Amino acid sequence: MTHRVKLRSLAKINLDLRVLHKREDGYHELRTVFQTISLADAIAIEYTPAKRTSLAIDDDHQIPNNLVLQAAQVALDAMKTHAQIRFRLRKQIPMGAGLGGGSSNAAAVLLALPVLAGRVIPFDKLNALATALGSDVPFFLDGGTALGLGRGTELYPLADVQQNAILLVAPGVHVSTVQAYQGLNLRAKPAAGKLTSPALSPKINDFRLFVRTLQDVRSARAASALSANDFESSVFSQHPRLKKIFGKLRQVSAAHGGTARMTGSGSAMFAVFDSRQERDEAAAQARKSFGNKRVYGQCDLIETQLVSRASYRKLWRRQLAPHLLADDSIWPPRSQYAR
Repeated sequence: MTHRVKLRSLAKINLDLRVLHKREDGYHELRTVFQTISLADAIAIEYTPAKRTSLAIDDDHQIPNNLVLQAAQVALDAMKTHAQIRFRLRKQIPMGAGLGGGSSNAAAVLLALPVLAGRVIPFDKLNALATALGSDVPFFLDGGTALGLGRGTELYPLADVQQNAILLVAPGVHVSTVQAYQGLNLRAKPAAGKLTSPALSPKINDFRLFVRTLQDVRSARAASALSANDFESSVFSQHPRLKKIFGKLRQVSAAHGGTARMTGSGSAMFAVFDSRQERDEAAAQARKSFGNKRVYGQCDLIETQLVSRASYRKLWRRQLAPHLLADDSIWPPRSQYAR
């Protein structure tokens, strides 16, 4: 029997992002706060049990080594089953912009396939599969607001914050993550047995202050004055046009009560507002400013909002509802077909 489902695979932003040092495994030690937003890709899945596995995807962008197919294969392997699976992927999340679209797609497949297959993958195993697929993938298994440590895969859920209105700017510029890291000019790794050097203490303390304030006031907008993204100086020095766009976004958002940041290693930027009205007024002004293609190039402006963990889980239960057990207290959701 074929089981079908249509999914919305949400994007993320980094409310704060600090880079400490390069680790022995070649990755960088990070401190970040992830946050889901309502901007989403659309994924349709047709799942049919079979004796041999066959995976196919209809993807307008023809993404090489698509994480959707990789996630499907590792999920089938973990469930020790075979199936014919067809995916239809429609991208709305700008690619290569620091919004986690590919990672979100992979996590969506990891959450959905056990439900369609009538199997259970324990959350710790699911998390291990997600970590192997990419650093941002584990976050999308639960969404909301989360503290990310290490590579960003060591996650600690934070209390839900207000679902503030967001204005997202996607400049359509590809930023090399490798070059973004190289431009940071980080100090050498601290001595053995020490997490950070004395020079990094202010950065750690500032990050802790942001997190404490965010949890106290439960508002990304109210805490944003204490936020930072260490990649901004590196990326803007390498891409002067992005610096111009960010400067204009800050100016426009401040005039309407908002604050601006870049997400990830770029190139997308966002402004946070207390209300949709403020966001919409800022968006109208921004569209006039960014209409000057000679100065700013092609910029897509997207009106969206923060999505809490509670709302994220409700979305998933609603999407998978025809295939789920009636008990909605279990996470990840469990299949009614489970044997």
